Amino acid sequence: MKKALFLFLSIIMFQFSCQSVEKKGDFKLLPQPQHITIKGNSSLKYNQILYYYSKSGVALPIHNGILENIKTVSAPEDAQIIYSIDKNLDVKQEGYTLEISNNQIQITGKDNAGLLYAFQTLGQLMEDAKEQDVFLPTCFIKDFPLLSYRAIHLDIKHHIDKLDFYYKLFDKLAKYKINAVIVEMEDKLKYKRQPVVASGDALSIETWQKLSDYAIERNIEISPLIQGLGHASFILKHNIYKELRDDPQSDWAFNPLNPKTYKVQFDLYLDAIEATPHGRFLHIGGDEVHTTGRNSGKSPLELQLLWLNKVCKFAEEHDRTPIFWDDMPLKFAGVYNAMFNKKLSIKEVDEIWRKKEPKLLKFLDQFPKNCIYMRWNYSSPQAVGNSKAMDWFRSHNLQVMGATAGQTTWVLMPQNESNMENIKAFALSSQKSGLNGLLLTLWDDESPHFTLYTRGILSFAEYTWSGKKRNKEEIKAAYRQREFSHKLSSAEYAFIDKLEKPVAFWKNALLKGNKRNHLKKMKDPVSEALIALPDKNGGGGWTKTNQDRLQKAKEAAAICDTVAEQIKTMKNLTARNNYTLDVYEQVNNMVRFSCDALLNLEAYDTAQNEKQKTEAFKRIKQLPDEFEKLRQNLDEVYAVTRNLDKPADYLLDQDHHSHLANQAILFNDWQFYAEKLFLRKLKEKYDF
Repeated sequence: MKKALFLFLSIIMFQFSCQSVEKKGDFKLLPQPQHITIKGNSSLKYNQILYYYSKSGVALPIHNGILENIKTVSAPEDAQIIYSIDKNLDVKQEGYTLEISNNQIQITGKDNAGLLYAFQTLGQLMEDAKEQDVFLPTCFIKDFPLLSYRAIHLDIKHHIDKLDFYYKLFDKLAKYKINAVIVEMEDKLKYKRQPVVASGDALSIETWQKLSDYAIERNIEISPLIQGLGHASFILKHNIYKELRDDPQSDWAFNPLNPKTYKVQFDLYLDAIEATPHGRFLHIGGDEVHTTGRNSGKSPLELQLLWLNKVCKFAEEHDRTPIFWDDMPLKFAGVYNAMFNKKLSIKEVDEIWRKKEPKLLKFLDQFPKNCIYMRWNYSSPQAVGNSKAMDWFRSHNLQVMGATAGQTTWVLMPQNESNMENIKAFALSSQKSGLNGLLLTLWDDESPHFTLYTRGILSFAEYTWSGKKRNKEEIKAAYRQREFSHKLSSAEYAFIDKLEKPVAFWKNALLKGNKRNHLKKMKDPVSEALIALPDKNGGGGWTKTNQDRLQKAKEAAAICDTVAEQIKTMKNLTARNNYTLDVYEQVNNMVRFSCDALLNLEAYDTAQNEKQKTEAFKRIKQLPDEFEKLRQNLDEVYAVTRNLDKPADYLLDQDHHSHLANQAILFNDWQFYAEKLFLRKLKEKYDF
């Protein structure tokens, strides 16, 4: 009997031990909480979180996904979640505490935002628990942001996504505790006061208001960016506004001395303010512009400050804090380049400022005090000169904020590891300097698919909220777990960084030099910009001339093949966001095509006999059909979330900065213009 009892207890203990092992989960939160202690395993599984109780009747914050079906109860003992708001909680604004005991979850928010973010954190824990079929951990989390304003830039000047995409984007931003969006609207707002400016695909003021309402429920404040003084082509390209140009031949800049300039700009501001009712800011642009002065005797700096004071006064009168790109005053003074030179020492930077600062001090009393001077630096925020410029504004009682970038002028996808190092550097320096916020710019100039910006956005969320708690590889692993699956968090699925090199090669793989952005402005781009093709008689001369290009094509092709296999595997394992992998797959396929084209030409050029030459030529003849199929597949995938083409009656501007996405009405006429020219040259060269 004793022996049987002992055996029975042994079996029970073994089963309990196995169950305990099974309960252990891999929880990767993003952003990483400030303080988290995991003690063990609770007795709660994700599907047992059914009821909540509010101690003080506080409404349940917006929630979705795994928490969307929870219901209220009238007694705390019947609830799995008990929550409250305590304004005296010992954390910063937007902070919270979250404690999971054996069978209950206690949440306390510092404020409504803190309560929202506590539920977002709980949602991530539950997401991991569900996916891994484990119990929630017993844990205590105390969390709060290190920067209070964590904004991303939504640049829609060259294309606009489908409306549903933006609603889903705001859900994602809330999940990762991004609390602001600055929308660079340009002509994508259906202006009422200046209707000519609006593009045919512009969203109405009422539509933007609904988006703003949806966002603010998720603690996301939308503010508009309406370019002024310079970057005004979206306005000044229209005949009705030509009299407002600083240079009659250029649609780039307004004449700041013409009173009608302000009538137009203020009308646009009023509509944008109306469209974003919860925004605190009005970003008025002001960068990269020189004005002529129209024989007024005023310097470019005086002209800019004249304009800046007028628009800042308008913003203040309408309860908005103006934000201004700060580069032009610094350029006028001669201290701009020092902000991007990481090699300069403190002594060298101080000497530059000693010589140049009087140019700024001369006009210091004309710098508006109600304005935030936004110091943008996408490549070297750690440079001494960058910090010096920010300190100069602060030392003269001028507000300053930084702007980093998750996408600049990269084609097809963000590169440089999503610019993580520079995002980190600017976030950490902002925290160290006691600044309140940071903007992540996401430029649409080359218009990669917005879905591919996600990793950069999530690294920005991590660094601005948590600081330097994890290294890059840990953040990348957290990105893969949160966006795809815990099964995909390991480094063996880190294909994005691998893909960067082939994508960078793709940009000019078929071109002589870095000319993709300038093809539309050439008289004969086929002869001016495209690489030569092998002669029909072959002989290997072309291959020898293009030896370096072909070696890079082989290396890129090998990487593309590896990435293709990784994506295929990931699509079978992912628990969510399969669409993101679809988009990366299309990018990889397009890059592989250009590599194949070059390698097929090499095979044709080096053929040793007629059979080899015939086979190589057959593959070359297939390239146009292969490309068309790839292009159609890419269009189909991209079009799930994106409006590919501009309206048929869209008026293109003068394209002063040679932005690819600004050069044609149809998506494929700018995105794949180089490839289309290349295929045309193939057909003409080889008569097929």
